[in-house]
Amino acid sequence: MTDAYGQVIDLDNLCSGTSPGVFQAPIIRRAAGIPVIEVTFNGTRTFEMLLDTGASGTAITPQMAKALGVLPEGTVLVDTAAGRIRVFRGRVSSVSTGGIVANNLFVTIHPSLPLGLLGQDLFGNYDVTIRQDVVEFMPRRQ
Repeated sequence: MTDAYGQVIDLDNLCSGTSPGVFQAPIIRRAAGIPVIEVTFNGTRTFEMLLDTGASGTAITPQMAKALGVLPEGTVLVDTAAGRIRVFRGRVSSVSTGGIVANNLFVTIHPSLPLGLLGQDLFGNYDVTIRQDVVEFMPRRQ
């Protein structure tokens, strides 16, 4: 934009695409319409995962568990779209995406998942907006 004298006015600070305090995770692609984003575990390993707004917890594949060195710490029953199943669960030091982080998290290990599922245990304290090419996480006021 230019002012009355032809000087360029930079409006980025006033009209940026996001609000201050909003964290963003780029959408890599979509699988059956569900956003796939990059998620980092233990600060070192990054995997593509489905953003599952209906999942209470984060679920990883056996391949992810092996790569991360996640050891099973017992089993739990989980409700899935296919019904109730028993799966192993383990613990990771951290899970992060787009600048948000959860520490010391239990994850379930699902043998039939093609991709991991990122659940509410990471983003449950945020208002989530799914845009065309990015997922936004706005911290909720406590």
